[in-house]
Amino acid sequence: MYDIKVNFEQKGLESTTIQSNAIGDSLLEVLLDNGIELHHNCGAVCACSTCHLYVNDGMDFLEELSDKEEDFIDRAVNPRINSRLGCQCVLQKGTGIIEVTLPDQTQFLGE
Repeated sequence: MYDIKVNFEQKGLESTTIQSNAIGDSLLEVLLDNGIELHHNCGAVCACSTCHLYVNDGMDFLEELSDKEEDFIDRAVNPRINSRLGCQCVLQKGTGIIEVTLPDQTQFLGE
């Protein structure tokens, strides 16, 4: 079971913690299943960078960064050393705390 703490850069949204034991699901799927919006224009197939997020803690509980994902992270808005794509952050077997920060989602799709 994972406790996933979600922080938001978007003003007006407060941090929240969700629990998940969805081993094999991506952070994108877990967030969407819990009513947390994270854009995913390509349909979660690692073909864009709109599901970009920052993993602050718990990187060891996620599938490793692939070369393809790294290429798309380079195209993301404000990439950092802890940047990942939500669609590629697949939960591995284990228990722990994962903390992520979602960039301001209003920067996409003219919102």
